[in-house]
Amino acid sequence: MQIRKPTNFTIEQGNAFDLIKQREPGSLNLTITSPPYNIGKVYEKRTTLQSYLTRFSEFARDIYKATSSRGSVCWEVGNYVEDGEVYPLDIYFYNIFKDAGFILRNRIIWHFEHGLHASRRFSGRYETILWFTKTNEYTFNLDNVRIPSKYPGKTHYKGEKRGQPSGNPLGKNPSDFWQVVQADWEREIWDIPNVKANHPEKTHHPCQFPIELVQRCLLALTNEDDLVFDPFLGVGSSIIAAIMHQRRGLGFELLPEYVSVANQRINNYLTGTLNIRPLGKPVYSPTGKEKVSQIPQAWLTGLDLENNSHV
Repeated sequence: MQIRKPTNFTIEQGNAFDLIKQREPGSLNLTITSPPYNIGKVYEKRTTLQSYLTRFSEFARDIYKATSSRGSVCWEVGNYVEDGEVYPLDIYFYNIFKDAGFILRNRIIWHFEHGLHASRRFSGRYETILWFTKTNEYTFNLDNVRIPSKYPGKTHYKGEKRGQPSGNPLGKNPSDFWQVVQADWEREIWDIPNVKANHPEKTHHPCQFPIELVQRCLLALTNEDDLVFDPFLGVGSSIIAAIMHQRRGLGFELLPEYVSVANQRINNYLTGTLNIRPLGKPVYSPTGKEKVSQIPQAWLTGLDLENNSHV
């Protein structure tokens, strides 16, 4: 397949809180990003939760000003944890974006099987995407994300249309409960692997965005040649997804080393050498035959499997 090279994409190295103020009003069609969580990663300085959130109040207003009237924001966040207490960031960010003027359309769950293990609480295995729009007239391409009807032969059972097909010939609305496996948009739980050591897209960035996650948002919420914006670009996954689907891309990134990696990944995509997890690929399920899927022999010694206890 011949790759159509992008007509326009830009990566600006610098502080997103400053750079956003330079954006032309109404120029952004979709902002999609995962901001720092205030947990002390290499690209952020940890501060109090209140100080962290206060910075985003003005930032959200700046994004609102820069967003087109039919534009959207997809804001992906996890939890902030302090002294073992969990603070769900999406709850705080809802109020920040609501106060800025945005309207919440969906709260999407991104589920993944692997992550940090906890010993004093249940291990976290999901994050959330808040989908906001600027107005009530927004881009939403439902036909791009329809799924096959479960009962395509279902008919109206009463009224003037009695006996006629009741569904849409293009498929059904996926509703607000998504599972990104074979039935791609079926539930509002997106079962997309996070980018860990064995993921084909893995770089040295500690919190990397899967390209697949971005694709699902921009296919529904933008049109070709629209501008997709990521203010915390990292290693460029959002721009790569934009290029793949003939959108324009804009990203801000604080660290020059990540800008370099992003540019290299974009170049690799354009030359056909970038490893990408295919859109909609079923999540791998171990068969039990792999060595890492088998119970270690040391665990079996002295273990009563029937009663799940040591003897």
